[in-house]
Amino acid sequence: MRHRTVDELMTRNVIRVRPQTPFKEIVKELAEGGVTAVPVVDADGRVTGVVSEADLMRRCADQPDPFGRIPLPNVEAWERAKAEGARAEELMSAPAVCARPEWSVVEAARLMAVQNVKRLPVVDESDRLMGIVSRRDLLRVFLRGDRSIREEIEQELLGHTLGLARSAVLVAVSEGQVVLTGRVRTRSLIPVIVRLCRSVDGVVSVHERIAYTDDDVPTRTASS
Repeated sequence: MRHRTVDELMTRNVIRVRPQTPFKEIVKELAEGGVTAVPVVDADGRVTGVVSEADLMRRCADQPDPFGRIPLPNVEAWERAKAEGARAEELMSAPAVCARPEWSVVEAARLMAVQNVKRLPVVDESDRLMGIVSRRDLLRVFLRGDRSIREEIEQELLGHTLGLARSAVLVAVSEGQVVLTGRVRTRSLIPVIVRLCRSVDGVVSVHERIAYTDDDVPTRTASS
């Protein structure tokens, strides 16, 4: 079983800015490129940070109401400094949260979730920019066809990994939803099969109706 990698899904032609790029030029790059953030790279192509729409919006939020009706929010000193920034190096979020090209979809998605970011610059071992991967890019794995999903489960997981006969577990896939039926020798094997199927790229859900011959799962008894 092989997960698709960041290298396969990332966008390679990346809009980027330099640390000295002025505020208005960044806004122009975002608008013309139809993107919501740009990596900031130094003269050697190394990523030093990311400027997003959220970083730029601090300038809008910091503008006083000419009629004095809307009080300015209380902000930290670093937020005030960003709101007053004029160049990318003053506006960017740093250090940048980055991915590596060899990472799987799972690794990239987990980092996005933990860091609460929508995209990750992809860098090589020297931190030079190679591309950018977004949530939308990762979701492309769910465009995978049902037949391809079924064949991977049957051939690679059930056949090669678990050594089961093709007739032991029948696999049906519709819109990424997997249904497993059949019979296996031991009860403990069923959750293993389900867990492996859930890890296949493109699988939305797994439902099993698998019977078993031997119940090898110990029964818990209340302690006396």
